Amino acid sequence: MSNAVLNVEGMSCGHCVNSVEKAVASLGASAKVDLPAKTVAVEFDENKVSLSAIKEAIEDQGYDVV
Repeated sequence: MSNAVLNVEGMSCGHCVNSVEKAVASLGASAKVDLPAKTVAVEFDENKVSLSAIKEAIEDQGYDVV
C-alpha cells in the first residue's frame, strides 16, 4: 500500500469532506480529509489505482489539488 498527502483547495464543510472521501473510495482507495489543514491523506494500492487517478477524482468533485 502507498500513502500520500494531497493539498486540496476549495473544501469548506462536511459535505466537501464526504464528496472527496466518497470519490476516492469509489476507486478502491481510502481518504481522510483534514478540513482545517486543507489536506487529504490517501492510502491506495498502486497496482490497482494511480495517484493521478485519485487527484482527478477529487478535481472532478470541484476541488483543486495543488
